[in-house]
Amino acid sequence: MNKSERSYFTLQASPEEIRIELTRKAFHLLIALAPTLLFFSRAWTLALLIAGTGFYALVESLRLRGVRTPLISSITEKAARKRDDGYFVKGPVTLGLGAILAILLFSLEAASIAIYILAFGDGFSSLVGKTVGHVKLPFTKGKSLEGSITCFVASFLSAYLVSWRPAPSLAIAIFSTVIEALPTKDWDNIILPLSAGLVASLFGI
Repeated sequence: MNKSERSYFTLQASPEEIRIELTRKAFHLLIALAPTLLFFSRAWTLALLIAGTGFYALVESLRLRGVRTPLISSITEKAARKRDDGYFVKGPVTLGLGAILAILLFSLEAASIAIYILAFGDGFSSLVGKTVGHVKLPFTKGKSLEGSITCFVASFLSAYLVSWRPAPSLAIAIFSTVIEALPTKDWDNIILPLSAGLVASLFGI
């Protein structure tokens, strides 16, 4: 295999990188509980998300100043990627903001689709990409074909099982997969649900 051919392939992530990603995505997937809570109370769901996001931001700010919070600071450190060393770990904040904005801007069904895609489309694509991803996607700074396929499947199922409309679900899945593949780092936690919710809304969901 020559150099140009190798550029289309990724190496497997290290065991440490996989451990970090599993820790991150275990919490990432918890956002999938929000649509269930929405069916009971939109106001209480928003209140919980806002309180949780604000509490994390406070604790993380204190951690950077040397004030550790039992359990939470340890979990944050275990879930931090190398690029986060010494910096505010903003993933949980953008995750919470993505869900909050989806609930505020879209209908119950569209917001549910957006949050499920954030949880499962983004969450599983990252895990698959880290563990079995080999084929690089150009212009994505390391995203894999395997991860994007996973995102598409998870996004389609998320949209279809809420709307029961195959054509809109396909469009939502395609658009979400493209957005997820962009090298937006933690900001995809906001960009992805807003994009998915917008497409769902355009289809009248």
